[in-house]
Amino acid sequence: MINDFLQQTYFQNRIIDYIIALATFILLVIFIQIIKNIVLKLLENWGKKRTAKIKIDNKFVKTFEEKIRPLLNLIYFAAFYISIKQLTMNEPVKKFFDILFIVLLTFFGVRFFLSITSYALETYWAKKEKDPGRRQALKSIFTIIQMIVWSIALLILLDNLGVEISALIAGLGIGGVAVALASQNILGDLFSYFTIFFDRPFQIGDFIVVDEYKGTVDYIGIKTTRLISLGGEQLIFCNTDLTNSRISNYKRMRQRRIVFQFGVIYQTTLTQLKKIPQIVKEIIIQIPEATFDRAHFASYGNFSLNFEVVYYVNDPDYNKYMDVQQEINFKLKEALEKEGIEFAYPSQTIFLANENKEDLLRDSRK
Repeated sequence: MINDFLQQTYFQNRIIDYIIALATFILLVIFIQIIKNIVLKLLENWGKKRTAKIKIDNKFVKTFEEKIRPLLNLIYFAAFYISIKQLTMNEPVKKFFDILFIVLLTFFGVRFFLSITSYALETYWAKKEKDPGRRQALKSIFTIIQMIVWSIALLILLDNLGVEISALIAGLGIGGVAVALASQNILGDLFSYFTIFFDRPFQIGDFIVVDEYKGTVDYIGIKTTRLISLGGEQLIFCNTDLTNSRISNYKRMRQRRIVFQFGVIYQTTLTQLKKIPQIVKEIIIQIPEATFDRAHFASYGNFSLNFEVVYYVNDPDYNKYMDVQQEINFKLKEALEKEGIEFAYPSQTIFLANENKEDLLRDSRK
């Protein structure tokens, strides 16, 4: 009786065939679950070992389980596909399941690849990048990567479905060339954006000088980069202009080299002149933020005896440099006043010969 029931045929298959297909599917699902649980358990145990080179915690295990979900969905459908392949099906039904398998294979395969890529990038850049702006830019870059991957996957899918894509690719190629020629400036700025992002000549918050323009980087976009100038206005540059220009990045400066001059009057004695370099040196070495380099009697000016001083400020901050220079100026004036040495200022002295003086006196008496 049971045997007769099992031998009954529906839609070209016996009931026993349906039961075998169902049992095959259930066994495969159970096997997949066992393998998944074993892998997750191994990861948890590995993370508990102190000797493990790669640190794995519960958060990683949960993230891993979430990221492989697209792959698991694909494996479950593969188990279902293997099960129903044991049944006798009409050609249209068989073709339907073949197409469905190819579509789902492409869909879940791409999702799995992108999820793993996204997790790898987020993990890597989260440790390396502290700038929220660059993290946000990474999301934009990943969006472009997604578009490219899905486009390639779509072409591969159409090819596997028997669609002739040669003409489509040729048409896209011609259209792509036309679009590229029409938007070459935009594409140039886009590639320059990638150059700025990965090469990092500057980042948000850096003070840079581009030709005669200077300011603090406020925003780095796909098309333009914006600076806030010292006057407060916003300066907007195309990314291509920046990558083609010579940029001075003062934020990356480790120390600031300072050269300044001052002059004393010509009436300064030789003994006093010889004391000045030592006076300057003693002033600078007493300032913790400054490193003395040299001080010399450099030249004879039109109205002064000129000295040149070179020192380093061990901090790139401009305000710190101005504080140090101000302190040097105060102490230098104080020290020179104690020595009776006067700073020079634009002046002109006229010396008259004796005979000229007598002629002047004679003229004045008339």
